[in-house]
Amino acid sequence: MTRYKKQDPEITRRKFINAALGAGAAVGTVSLVTTLGAAKPAFRLTPDKAPPQKGDILVHADASKEGQPIKISELSEQGVAAWPMGKDAEGNNVIRKTEPNNQLAVFRFEQGGFKEPGKDEHVELKLDGIIDGQIIAYSNKCTHAGCAVPNDPNDATKLFCPCHSGQYDVLQGCKVIGGPPPRSMPQLPIKLENDQLVVTETFVSAPYGFLNEADWEQYREQVKEILG
Repeated sequence: MTRYKKQDPEITRRKFINAALGAGAAVGTVSLVTTLGAAKPAFRLTPDKAPPQKGDILVHADASKEGQPIKISELSEQGVAAWPMGKDAEGNNVIRKTEPNNQLAVFRFEQGGFKEPGKDEHVELKLDGIIDGQIIAYSNKCTHAGCAVPNDPNDATKLFCPCHSGQYDVLQGCKVIGGPPPRSMPQLPIKLENDQLVVTETFVSAPYGFLNEADWEQYREQVKEILG
């Protein structure tokens, strides 16, 4: 899911969706899903624009520490801003920060606090993607309008979006507990390896900007084809 400046010949997913919806309303014959499917193969994907990949390490996003691997000792219930950092084809480090959904928040809670949501809640939480039952990472883009979501000042286990008052439960897969977000913010499964936080797979569900899980899955397959 890539982002470009206006002069770029390609357009962003959000702009494209808006354009497709507008065209559909005007002529009544545009199929959004079909149009999106036809447009996806045209996007230019580079390592810095790719979603998190298996083997990436989590590094600080804060300007004062950007690019430095996050240490467990730096984590608490207050989310730490992070980016995934991977490698390009030549083996050089690449911080995947050109894709806004890769803005992450990493938390550390007491062991035993996480709880799998019920199947009827349509929220995915992978307990084996939480380090020692304590450390978890999520995409930090509200699924309603793409705003960054900080901790709720009244309860560190919850997140409160300052844009439109969306609320999420960090301990239950960032499921929505209030406001307009249509779905949870996705977990990014991680493990501890050589004192670094290492990605074990990409987001477990669709991040902000995707129409549905099928759209996200299709995009993931295209990423695999392009990056190998």
